[in-house]
Amino acid sequence: MTKKIIIALVVVLILSLGLTGVFYYLRYYGPNVTGKQEYLYIHTGATYADVYKTIQDKGIVKDTASFNVSAHNMKYINRVKPGRYHLHAGMGNRRLINMLASGSQEPIQLSFHNLRLKEDFAGFVSKKIEPDSVSILRLLDSDQFLQQYGFTRDNVYSVFIPNTYQLYWNTTPEKFFKRMYANYEKFWTPERKQQAKEINLTPVEVSVLASVVDAEALHDDEMPTIAGLYLNRLKKGMKLESDPTVIFALHDFTIRRVLNRYLSYNSPYNTYLHTGLPPGPIMMPSVNALDAVLNYKKTDYIYMCAKEDFSGYHNFATNQADHLINARKFQQALNERNIKK
Repeated sequence: MTKKIIIALVVVLILSLGLTGVFYYLRYYGPNVTGKQEYLYIHTGATYADVYKTIQDKGIVKDTASFNVSAHNMKYINRVKPGRYHLHAGMGNRRLINMLASGSQEPIQLSFHNLRLKEDFAGFVSKKIEPDSVSILRLLDSDQFLQQYGFTRDNVYSVFIPNTYQLYWNTTPEKFFKRMYANYEKFWTPERKQQAKEINLTPVEVSVLASVVDAEALHDDEMPTIAGLYLNRLKKGMKLESDPTVIFALHDFTIRRVLNRYLSYNSPYNTYLHTGLPPGPIMMPSVNALDAVLNYKKTDYIYMCAKEDFSGYHNFATNQADHLINARKFQQALNERNIKK
């Protein structure tokens, strides 16, 4: 009888240990992440209670109770880190919590080019990272912050070189700017700085002129010619008289025909009124436009007008008489298409 009792106790003990092992395995290692959400976003300053509520509300795990117990046992409640975390269906609590506690988030890919305004840029970036457009734009308009890097609120757009970047979702506006500035410094190699010096422009001034070239050129292969034309005008002390600068000054990007009444609009960006470059870029210049200024085509052109065939190319001229002939052709083409503004 005693022997049977001992055997029974051993069997019960083995079963208990087995069940405990299974319970332990399921709690920490068993599949729990549902796959309903691809990412878990944890905002800066979030507490464990915030994270747990998100996990419940978004249906991220099947068994929230086991996640909660595991989080407490693994002391995750005091190790919350903000970020964008990539979830995989079937992840166990232990794997999920280790990822969150270590801050092992997946970087985002941020690509941008040819955005017209700082406001557009701030709005675009805010859709990719945690800070909102207001906080990004506030930084780009902060004279105190920008002075540290030698920029103003007018020319700060020069910092942003179109490219594809990797960064973390919870990057602050300040860290985002520093990341962009590091790439700006990398872009402006000693060779490019020397090229800018040879045309009597600073890197920022190259960016400003490149933005005008980019706004004028529909085709990249015409950029070096346009850049050379504007450099000729600058050397001669002539006004640039660029239509896109007037459109930028008016902030009416629906304009297709720049009328005479627009040319007197009082703005430092109106190059029909003011000699020299505008105070800042009128759009985010492409790398092709930047390099087109640095490697401009040498010509005697000082006038240009869009071709009357609406191909996006231009007729160039070395004198006003030929330019007026080209301008009349284009104006007539506009009239024939009933393009009045």
